[in-house]
Amino acid sequence: MKNFLLLAVAFIGFAANAQVDKIYKHSGEVVNGKVVKLEEYTIVFKYDGEDAENTVSKYAVEKIVYGKTGRVEEVTEKIVVNGEADWEKVVILEDKAYIAGLKKGDEVRGKTGLINYHTGNTGDKKAEKKLKMAAAAMGCPFILQTADKATVGASSNSLGGSQVIKKGIGYKY
Repeated sequence: MKNFLLLAVAFIGFAANAQVDKIYKHSGEVVNGKVVKLEEYTIVFKYDGEDAENTVSKYAVEKIVYGKTGRVEEVTEKIVVNGEADWEKVVILEDKAYIAGLKKGDEVRGKTGLINYHTGNTGDKKAEKKLKMAAAAMGCPFILQTADKATVGASSNSLGGSQVIKKGIGYKY
């Protein structure tokens, strides 16, 4: 009887643990809890044994393994940035919710020169490229954009050109 009781307690403990969802982050961390809902850019979950809801960016998560069914849901592929040459892989994020679970890096800037002959659109693209190149050089696959400023004509410089300045903060896994 004693062995039967011990076996029953072990089975109940195993069954309870199997109900826990596992969130695998690109950083290697595994979060045990319950996925509450998936939103467009974020995942809302509760840690195992807690009631408070937490949010993590989908960009930080590789996959979710659901405890009840064992179903695996691939969330995002890891973006690997090895240097400035990988600048095209860098993703610009415009909402703070999208960085939850990522590690903050340094500030990055991208701007066009004071004297240039770019139209507004090409100046914007050139500043964005410089911003992404600065983040890639730091090994950051993400940028939270904090400023996007363009000046045109006499307010820009004495030659009447235009200048675009973009600022952001780099983020890693």
